[in-house]
Amino acid sequence: MSAVATATAGIEPRPAAASAPLGWLRDRGMGASILVAAISSAFGVVLISATGYIAAMLRADPYIGDSAMLAVVLGIMTVLLVGVAVYVAAIVTANTFSTVIAGRTRRIALLRLIGASARTQRSQVARQGLVVGAIGSFAGLVGGTALAAVGVWTAGRMLGLEGVSFGVVQPVLLVPAAIVALTTWAAAWAGSRRVLAVTPLQALGGSVEATHDQLSRRTGRNVWAISLFVAGGALLAGGVLLGLVSPLGVIVAFAGGILSFTGLALGATLVMPPVLRLVGRIFGGSATARLAAENALRHPERSSRMAIGVVMGVTLVTMFAVAIESVKAVMSAAAGGQLPPEIATVLDSFAAIMMGLVAVSAVIAGVGLVNLLTIGVVQRRRELGLLRALGVSNGQVRRMVLLEAAHVTIAALATGLVLGVLYGWAGAQSLLGSIPVNPDAPSASSFVWPAVPFWPIVAIAGATTVLTLVAAVVPTRLATRVAPVEALAE
Repeated sequence: MSAVATATAGIEPRPAAASAPLGWLRDRGMGASILVAAISSAFGVVLISATGYIAAMLRADPYIGDSAMLAVVLGIMTVLLVGVAVYVAAIVTANTFSTVIAGRTRRIALLRLIGASARTQRSQVARQGLVVGAIGSFAGLVGGTALAAVGVWTAGRMLGLEGVSFGVVQPVLLVPAAIVALTTWAAAWAGSRRVLAVTPLQALGGSVEATHDQLSRRTGRNVWAISLFVAGGALLAGGVLLGLVSPLGVIVAFAGGILSFTGLALGATLVMPPVLRLVGRIFGGSATARLAAENALRHPERSSRMAIGVVMGVTLVTMFAVAIESVKAVMSAAAGGQLPPEIATVLDSFAAIMMGLVAVSAVIAGVGLVNLLTIGVVQRRRELGLLRALGVSNGQVRRMVLLEAAHVTIAALATGLVLGVLYGWAGAQSLLGSIPVNPDAPSASSFVWPAVPFWPIVAIAGATTVLTLVAAVVPTRLATRVAPVEALAE
């Protein structure tokens, strides 16, 4: 009984509002998870409405109205882009719930100590994920439908297409909302798997993150990650080789990209710590810089969760930029060294549209970084209070949190740029490898060198810098708001 009393005494009393059925929605991380679900759902609704409106415009055209190929292409693009956004949102949500569960370790262990089962606790977290997904997807459905209605009305007025018949409110818009809600529930279930490993003894401790040694012993997860990455890499190589014969190689390469990146996400704790360690060396040897670097490496699981979402966003944007630039380079070579202006305009417009659509996934990843960094600071209040009690100033604490965010974003930027160039080249090569670059040798396959556009890469680096500053605003305020004595008393 003394252990129970000790553990109970260490738990902060919760306000009456938090004991309400949905009081847990006020916990750190839940609001951002709802925002992620809302953005994903709204993106799906707007994209389906946009492609539906474009299809209605095409049907109204007397020349291309019966083109079944255009309808198929629009449908495939919609499914792929919505799938990418949902995929990113699922990983961000799973990482958020993993971090939240790490902060609840003490509370869960106390409930285990008095008889609650781990599976009951995990089911409760999964239900919370379903509620979060339902609220977010409904908000996204309403907001996305309203935005689509405004867009359709504006396009009709500006382009003189009032005669095009298109109803915005359609049953098909429920599909992305339902997918987002179910995906959020599944991500919460996956992110709460650490509940099964919580022991009653941990009721005497605090927030528990796995150490590097514990992560290295997760052989099953590591084997799965390496297997998926190797299988995906093999499919990527197969797609590139098939692309020398047929453009259908891009389908094989796409499957390889999904598998390999899923393996990378699962094995982030194997990939990101060495990159973080390398980045840490560029910040110098001051006490603040060393503390920031050590914090990024002390809990590699938390740092990897923060980084992998940004890696996904940077990879996607870079991949499309490199792929489209490579396509332009191949078509220019096939045209005799210079691309016709009208074709260049079409490709540039398509690139701008695709980059704008893919940027939604990067926004979702950015929200995830801000959320996880904030939760991490909240869960380290005692540690930050001890540092301040030992004489570390508020300014040094703020610089430390900013440098931690910089560690994560710089490591994610470097990793995402490398992966984006690789995936973008593989996509362009598998699609255009069968197209002869030399018009005088029509039977020869072409090898596409990766073309890296300068300004999009500069824009990506600039956006990552802004993300670092934005991500550090709320955590730095939280880190310096509580008095050292109050933080140490928790």
